[in-house]
Amino acid sequence: MATGYRSIPTEDGTYEDGGEERLTTFTEPLIGDDGDNGGKGPEDSDKVGLWIWLLTLSAGISGLLFGYDTASISAALLHLAPSLSTPEHAVTTWDKSLITSSTSLGALIGGLFAGLLADYMGRKGVIYVADVLFVAGAAWQALSNSVAAMVIGRAIVGLGVGVGSLIVPLYISELSPPSHRGRLVIINVLFITFGQLIAYALGIILSPPTLSQDASWRYMLGLGGLPAGLQAIIMIFMPETPRWLLQHSRRNEAAKVIAKVYGNLTAREVDQVITGIEAGVSADTSDTLTEKFKLLFSVGGNRRALTISCLLQGLQQACGFNSLMYFSATIFSMVGFRNPTATAMVIAGTNMAATAVAFNLIDRLGRRRILLLSIPGMAIGLLLCALAFYHLPMLAPDIAAAPNTTSITNPWSPFLILFMAFYVASYALGIGAIPWVVQSEFFPMRVRGLGTGMATATNWILNFIVGVSFLPAVELMYGGAAGLFVFYALVCVAGALAVWWMYPETKGLRMEEIEEVLREGWGSAAKRVD
Repeated sequence: MATGYRSIPTEDGTYEDGGEERLTTFTEPLIGDDGDNGGKGPEDSDKVGLWIWLLTLSAGISGLLFGYDTASISAALLHLAPSLSTPEHAVTTWDKSLITSSTSLGALIGGLFAGLLADYMGRKGVIYVADVLFVAGAAWQALSNSVAAMVIGRAIVGLGVGVGSLIVPLYISELSPPSHRGRLVIINVLFITFGQLIAYALGIILSPPTLSQDASWRYMLGLGGLPAGLQAIIMIFMPETPRWLLQHSRRNEAAKVIAKVYGNLTAREVDQVITGIEAGVSADTSDTLTEKFKLLFSVGGNRRALTISCLLQGLQQACGFNSLMYFSATIFSMVGFRNPTATAMVIAGTNMAATAVAFNLIDRLGRRRILLLSIPGMAIGLLLCALAFYHLPMLAPDIAAAPNTTSITNPWSPFLILFMAFYVASYALGIGAIPWVVQSEFFPMRVRGLGTGMATATNWILNFIVGVSFLPAVELMYGGAAGLFVFYALVCVAGALAVWWMYPETKGLRMEEIEEVLREGWGSAAKRVD
């Protein structure tokens, strides 16, 4: 064990704590101001064990389902109207917005309660809950024959998306070594982008004339249940996280998990890792929900962690990105593309490629630096998209849903694709992935479930607002799509300023050390280790 002085900044910017610096005992060497380890603890090897990669890939199937279910609706919207219309009611733009946004509403509820369930059922148990919801929702959607039934099916899938979007980053974070935590969580985000790409590809393959218009969208949405069944089987062989086991006084089981996951540690080193985790884990699991809320809002460090996590999750949605995931095929139809789903695959492919780049950068450049470089790029991309929309004639959404046989003659059409790809690449490099890393690593164990639940709920509240408002806003807002994308760009500018002001760097720190960064003030202007 190593001993050193850690200075924690107070609200006025000084580095005193009760009049003197605190002596803190660490179970791994201290980390310098540049974010690199001066030495390495037993859990912070340059190499990680095979089991960690297997665990990450197994849990990441939920990310694939997340991406598939949020993107498959984009192609399905082009074909489902005749099947869900009745002689009394034809499917309208509002119906499509409601079908799309009901997933976000379900995810809001699922994400909020998943954090609480994770504290009591365990991280692994909640992954099973997500799988059941994915399978049930996929089957319900495939059998729907009305708008109301479809909304219910999408909401059930949304519950699964919300549960999975919270629990998988949390599961991976609690099993990962500090040096690889960011990259391993981003694998889950990479799975999300891969799921979106698969959804667009199947949207092309299953569309008429391959299948009838009625069968095509049913297969697109129903196939989402298959990976969930596979994951439920694989997770039987995966362990619970050692942090949850320690919180429930199951030290021997936690030690076995550490030994198996890391693979190359001696018994003494395993005990060293366990002791370090125990320093930040309370074995008191009797807190009521009211007590958890009180801890979350009354303790300054917890309150700051919640503020930053909710800020980043809210910005991830308020920047309008998921309007492209949900409506990209509709958008490209509205500006006259012959094969809008194939065109939308360019956006999904860019998203996946840029996320792969983020995987390589996050634990090298750090979270804060990537955000401050990528968010301004998003604003520029959105303004360029607005310029392209200004020069493109827009069809009404209902007209655009019909087969389009016109040729693309407007020279701004290829520029629109290019500008969108630039925006999406900037998004994927930073705000698309980092909020999921941050919310899993910022909260102390006693409030981690509730804190991550509230941050995830913030994400899905904004996701719902974007989903339900996008098509009506394009029709009614001054300037149409151009005006809306200018608004999204202004949101990005405000978000970049907020990140610069309050978001600290946390790369290389153990989850238990991150609590110290925010204990006495915003960590963005703080030296983590003196």
